[in-house]
Amino acid sequence: MATRLGTQERRASILAAAAELFAQVGYHRCRVSDVAARLGVTEPVVFQNFGSKSALYAAVLDDAAETLTTRLRRYLDEGHPVTELLDEILAPGHLNHLHSTGSPGALFADAISLTAEPDVEAAARRGMRKVAEALTAVLAHGQTTGEVSADVDPATAAWWVLSLMASHRFRRAVMPNQKRMEAGIATMARAALTDR
Repeated sequence: MATRLGTQERRASILAAAAELFAQVGYHRCRVSDVAARLGVTEPVVFQNFGSKSALYAAVLDDAAETLTTRLRRYLDEGHPVTELLDEILAPGHLNHLHSTGSPGALFADAISLTAEPDVEAAARRGMRKVAEALTAVLAHGQTTGEVSADVDPATAAWWVLSLMASHRFRRAVMPNQKRMEAGIATMARAALTDR
């Protein structure tokens, strides 16, 4: 006999399946019936929990943003050096992973282009603002430890770093000698933020 999931557990399982599918194939190619099939439920179950495909995608983005901000906060709470975080997030390998199919970066990259879906666009904006706020706190902390230059505005720097991350797909598509150039961009960004 199958165990019936509670409302929170059901929503969490739908979100997890939807996040995986949306990140793999994108908003337009993913159908709600694909999410339902992944879970072994009917399509109406998904709609009963989220109302629409765009509301489901917005919830996936909200969840992804919460996960990213939690990771940034945990980084600070565990006492890792801010420069270590900068090296990690600006590393070409990390940027390649962030923009690969199936990653949270793929979700946000897809969402930014969905201007015809107000729920999704609003969730993408909300999520990126939340991540920027968490990254701002990390950079401000880096100033208190002397790792981040005192003349850097943490909020501006956070948005600049996120812009560098977001534009990686463009650079990968058109930039010659990508490996060397990406390493140079990471080195320049770190030096601009840390005076090193």
